[in-house]
Amino acid sequence: MPRAGLTPEALVAAAADLADEIGFDHLTLAVLAKRFGVRDASLYTHIRGLADLHERVALLALDEWADALGAAVAGRSGRAALSAFADAYRAFATEHPGRYAATRFPVSPERLAASAGAARIIELCYALLRGYELSESAATDAVRLLRSTFHGFSDLEATGGFTAGRSLDASWRRAVDALHHTLTDWSTI
Repeated sequence: MPRAGLTPEALVAAAADLADEIGFDHLTLAVLAKRFGVRDASLYTHIRGLADLHERVALLALDEWADALGAAVAGRSGRAALSAFADAYRAFATEHPGRYAATRFPVSPERLAASAGAARIIELCYALLRGYELSESAATDAVRLLRSTFHGFSDLEATGGFTAGRSLDASWRRAVDALHHTLTDWSTI
């Protein structure tokens, strides 16, 4: 008989919170069971195992991230959309480090296809680039540039990789401005 309060949704939400607290790499079934005051075996009624739990947290994180990015860019275009997208990316990555790490977990193609989060993030990236009038191949290159820049900055920030006295926010603004100028002048590169 399932324990009251234990549902797949409750377990995944708690696991995502735990990932933010202790790191996605440290998220185990034992840690999750302890959070609920149950034995590991009690979780198997709802979760098939650690890989299943990790995939579910990844899918939840992708959905939440897509929601944050979508809300940030709604009604914006060009530089304003780029800045809003960048800020939402950075905020998600630094405020939810475990969830952000989960977004890079390899989810099975079937489950990924059944989830809207990853597809929405890709659509949002390409939508914000429409204002820069890039060709399809240029847009793909631009998405890779944006992701590399945003991920690199956010990852270094989260791990204390920036030690210079200059404000991180000032450096972030400068990086986003540089990306805007690069996207605006893409055809001349």
